[in-house]
Amino acid sequence: MGDVTALLEARDLTAILPGDAGDVRVLDGIELGVFAGEIVDVVGPSGSGKSTLLRAIARLLPGATGTLLLDGSPAEHFTPPAWRRAVALLPQKPVVVDGTVRDNLVLSWRFGVRRQQPMPDDASLAEGLARLGVDAALDRDGSRLSVGQVARIAFLRTLLGKPRVLLLDEPDAALDDASADAVAAMTAQFANAAGAVVRVRHHRPDGIASRRLRLANGSLVAEEVA
Repeated sequence: MGDVTALLEARDLTAILPGDAGDVRVLDGIELGVFAGEIVDVVGPSGSGKSTLLRAIARLLPGATGTLLLDGSPAEHFTPPAWRRAVALLPQKPVVVDGTVRDNLVLSWRFGVRRQQPMPDDASLAEGLARLGVDAALDRDGSRLSVGQVARIAFLRTLLGKPRVLLLDEPDAALDDASADAVAAMTAQFANAAGAVVRVRHHRPDGIASRRLRLANGSLVAEEVA
């Protein structure tokens, strides 16, 4: 990458959390730089801290220490909401609120989080659902959605916010192969448009990751991309 500035950078990222036998240093001085156009997969055993890493990067982990930068600007130059709009986390268990599919897709506009951005119209919403293979009308009750539909709708909702960085926590864990491929294709498109992606995943390799990092004992180690 030469002298190009990483779009997202973490320096000495550390998190100490309570465990059964006392405090555990889950993140031990993590160093991570992700460049525009990159998709970085983070793997590791259950409980190794992969979700904790994403939460720390999203500034959603109280007590985490270290330095975070977005395109060279320190996180402290952003309000927490502004940071989370730019560095968007899709958690393992996304939220579905009472209301329709449409209501859930434009949730952040409903609550004024993205009041400065134009709300996507129904045609854009329907196109996104079709690309992800979600067979659900915009006025369908959100409580009637399957787990896989919820996962893809939450993914689309995150993309609609136009973040610069995507933090995806097992985005395809609840999906069949065809649905996982559709999510992977839109993830790759996001990266190709100068976005950066950090994914935690256990699904089969999908061929779109630029790098693969293993988190164990609080540290990241590079692995060969499958």
